[in-house]
Amino acid sequence: MDKSQVKIAIVEDDSNLRFLVSQRIQSEGYQVIEAADGISGEEIVLSEQPDVVLLDWMLPGKTGSEVCTSLRSKDYNGIIIMITAKAQDIDKIDAYNFGVSDYITKPFNMDVLVALIANKVTFVVNSEKTDVIRFANMEHHPSIHMLMRDGKKIELTILENRILLYFLKNMNKVVNRDELMMVVWGYNSDVNTRTLDMHIVRLRKKIEENPERPAYLQTVRGVGYKFCLE
Repeated sequence: MDKSQVKIAIVEDDSNLRFLVSQRIQSEGYQVIEAADGISGEEIVLSEQPDVVLLDWMLPGKTGSEVCTSLRSKDYNGIIIMITAKAQDIDKIDAYNFGVSDYITKPFNMDVLVALIANKVTFVVNSEKTDVIRFANMEHHPSIHMLMRDGKKIELTILENRILLYFLKNMNKVVNRDELMMVVWGYNSDVNTRTLDMHIVRLRKKIEENPERPAYLQTVRGVGYKFCLE
């Protein structure tokens, strides 16, 4: 996807920071829309459906966590990057729990932010605009986060969708955990392997006849996983 086709929303109440981020992102070739509070930020994201949202945690009107939770409940499936001064591990865990895709702490280097956005666009936004992939008795529809199994619709979470799509693009190849975490969560992610394994367990319940003895999504002990389809 051309950068000029990627729309990024900046929801930040600090006008100086919002201006600087906006100018830099536009100079990289992206489209930019802006909001200065949580309520208008949520409205603009739902109406404009940007590919990426840069969301400040502490916002007037509605906090970033409230905005993120609300957006996810209303089926916004784009990338949400939380920008905040909160840097403790518990804060990061909370952010991921209410639907944040990634996390960057203030003060941040603008080059790091640009790299984070570029990573998301390359590995997530582009990859999700993909045709239907058929395997075994299933069809994966990545653009709408859905799996068809024996004619029945099975909804996938955003992360399950990315994980399955990556495995389907790398069938019969051993994928190590670090590689998979980079693809799913992206640059500068603090997600640990236990979190990844938890999502794998949930995905297996949706694609395997017997999740306890998976036929497709198999564990390669000490390395990672392999999606087997001969």
